[in-house]
Amino acid sequence: VEPGQIRLLDCDERLVLPTNSLVRLLVTSSDVIHSWAVPSLGVKIDAIPGRLNQVWITIQRPGVFYGQCSELCGANHAFMPIVVEAVTPRQFVQNYLKKWME
Repeated sequence: VEPGQIRLLDCDERLVLPTNSLVRLLVTSSDVIHSWAVPSLGVKIDAIPGRLNQVWITIQRPGVFYGQCSELCGANHAFMPIVVEAVTPRQFVQNYLKKWME
């Protein structure tokens, strides 16, 4: 754990999204029922095997938002953090979208 890092709530791969943009998230699961939740963004959606659920979100300001699986789903339930990083649309295109497209 590094200084400033939130223990057990940080993850290896953050979901990076642009601010002030309507974003559609599609959620499913390959094993058991999970629940993808980021309370500070007002988002909670179930991930169910064999089903594709969707939620639309708009993040108003840049920042880092933490969440976790909120459905008791097995032995590793406590180790399923979610981190959403909201950046400006310009930063999103310059730093993330171009790298993803390569």
